[in-house]
Amino acid sequence: MIKRCLVAENQKLHGAAVWLAFLIVPIFPAVMGTFNYQQNIALLQSAWYSLWTQHTLFYATFFFAPLVGVYAAYLWRLEHFGHNWNLIMAVPIHPIDLFLAKFLVVFKVTLLTQGWVFLLFFAAGKLVGLPGLPPAEIVVWLLRGTVGSVPVIALQLLLSMRIRSFAVPVLVALGGSVGGLLMNSAGYGLYCPYSLPLLGMNANANSDKLTGETFAFLASVAAFTLLFFALAQFFLTKRDVNAE
Repeated sequence: MIKRCLVAENQKLHGAAVWLAFLIVPIFPAVMGTFNYQQNIALLQSAWYSLWTQHTLFYATFFFAPLVGVYAAYLWRLEHFGHNWNLIMAVPIHPIDLFLAKFLVVFKVTLLTQGWVFLLFFAAGKLVGLPGLPPAEIVVWLLRGTVGSVPVIALQLLLSMRIRSFAVPVLVALGGSVGGLLMNSAGYGLYCPYSLPLLGMNANANSDKLTGETFAFLASVAAFTLLFFALAQFFLTKRDVNAE
C-alpha cells in the first residue's frame, strides 16, 4: 500500500507551484551570502570555507526549515479541503502509510534542494573568483544536513497535518529556525530538532562542529523522528475515530 501512496503523493508534485519555491527561495540566501562574503573578504581568508559560512548563515538559519515547511504544507493541503479526511479514512490503507509516503516525498525534494544549493554555492564561488572546486567536505556537510532535516520533515508534516492553515506551520518553522540557532549558540543544539540541520551543515563555521559527536547527532535525529512519527500515528488513529 505504501507504493500506491507514494505514487499519489508524487503525482501531486507534477507541475506544482511548489517547484517555484524550490527554484527561487535558495537563490536569496545564495545572493545574500555572496554579498556578505564580498563585503568582508578582507576578514574571510578561508576561500570556499569562508563562502560556505556566509551562505549557511542565511540558508540554514532562516530559509531551510521554512522551505521544508512549504513542501510539507503543500502535500497536506488537498486533504484539508472539504471532507477529504473522511475519504482518506475510507481507503483500505494504514493511516501511517500516508504519513510515511508524504515523508519520503518531502525528503526526496529536500535532497534535491540541497543539490540545487550546492550548484548555487559553486556558481557563487566562481563568480567571486575562488580557485578550483569546493572541498569535498562541504558536500559531506550538505548530505549530513539532509540527515539532520529528517526530524524537521517529520515535525513539519505533523504540524501541517494538524493545522489547516498553509502559512502557520511555515511560520512555526521560521520561529523554530531562530530557536535552533539560539540553542546551537548555547551549546544545546542536539536537544532541538530545528538545530540539527544547522549542525549537520556546519552552518556559519569553518571547522566541523560535530567532531566527536556524530553518534550523538544521529541518536538525536533518530529519537526526534521516532517521537514525531509516534505522535502522527496517535493523531491519525484519533482522527480515524473522530472523522470529520
